[in-house]
Amino acid sequence: MESLRELYRIGYGPSSSHTMGPRTAAERFISEHPEVRKVRAELYGSLAATGKGHLTDKAIRDVLKAHGIEAEIFWFPDTFKPFHPNALTLSGDGVSETYYSVGGGKVVKEGENEADIPQPYPDESVGTMSRLLDYADKNGLQIWETAIEFEGEEILEYMQEVWEVMKAAIHSGLEAEGVLPGGLKLQRKACQAYAKARDFTGTLGNTAHAFAYALAVSEENAGGGKIVTAPTCGSCGVLPGVLYHLKMEYDLPEIRVLRALLTAGMVGNIVKSNGSISGAEVGCQGEVGVACAMAGAAAAQLLGGTIRQIEYAAEMGLEHHLGLTCDPLMGLVQIPCIERNAMACLRAIDHASYAIMGDGRHKISFDDVVEVMMETGHALPSLYRETSMGGLARIHEL
Repeated sequence: MESLRELYRIGYGPSSSHTMGPRTAAERFISEHPEVRKVRAELYGSLAATGKGHLTDKAIRDVLKAHGIEAEIFWFPDTFKPFHPNALTLSGDGVSETYYSVGGGKVVKEGENEADIPQPYPDESVGTMSRLLDYADKNGLQIWETAIEFEGEEILEYMQEVWEVMKAAIHSGLEAEGVLPGGLKLQRKACQAYAKARDFTGTLGNTAHAFAYALAVSEENAGGGKIVTAPTCGSCGVLPGVLYHLKMEYDLPEIRVLRALLTAGMVGNIVKSNGSISGAEVGCQGEVGVACAMAGAAAAQLLGGTIRQIEYAAEMGLEHHLGLTCDPLMGLVQIPCIERNAMACLRAIDHASYAIMGDGRHKISFDDVVEVMMETGHALPSLYRETSMGGLARIHEL
């Protein structure tokens, strides 16, 4: 498995696969072919179907313009490349490269050997959840300690950077008001939600605070703000919402939050390695579902859960989102994405509480659910995999 630095990417919204990925692809193309002065960009599949809503064309143009390169962009939403639904071909001056934005901001070039990408986590030791738990048991480790063992203490320094960006997104989102860009005329709600939450008492007040934090980050992402993929831009509000809520509620030291980020990252990495975190490939279960699993695992750890209880919380987070479609209105990461982040934030906390109430034993393993998620995702028609051609997106058009 790759480094957690590849899972937690710091960048700007609104989409990791449709904005961050194409930007990276354009930067790679320029670095590899600096002689090219005019570029033809061809977008395929989901990248073309919802690219305008996700500002894909703007991301590409901005990169090329910064290097004085002219860009022509062509859209082919009905053409799907075999490797992945998010495909982008850049060509000019006799050279051509095809890139795939595979989720979470990661880009793979056609013909690229993934074996050349650094893999600090050996699959035979921690490549699945069952192997990870066995390894932790045999070595007396917590899940977060396995991350430090394979990546070194410096990974905590990166988690600190990740946490600072997450907190900044929460603070900015709680202060911002007005209409989000894109054409849906959707009002930001985090500021009002936070104001009301401060007047609530008891359980309702706690719930409202967590809602507000998740909304704040999701709205910042939708507005093109700086966020962390966790595991994607479209699901970036779930994990920071849970972590910030529990930190404030229980006055937790920052080091415990950083360790929880490592645990959540290991969960996300296992799905990324054995399944998918791309809405274009498996629907929203791969984005909000995985985010809920990551956040549930982090919450269970912060609440004192064992590694088996942490796995159980993660399993529920993904299982209870199986089959969730990706059908954004106008191709924007706004409806239903923002609300889903807020709801998944609360569900993650509930999953952690439920798991801790037991001893961690349960029938369906996390690895089982990852396998089923892939099966379910591939069975979903392309209408429900980030093309905005079906579901809620289609109803809205009618």
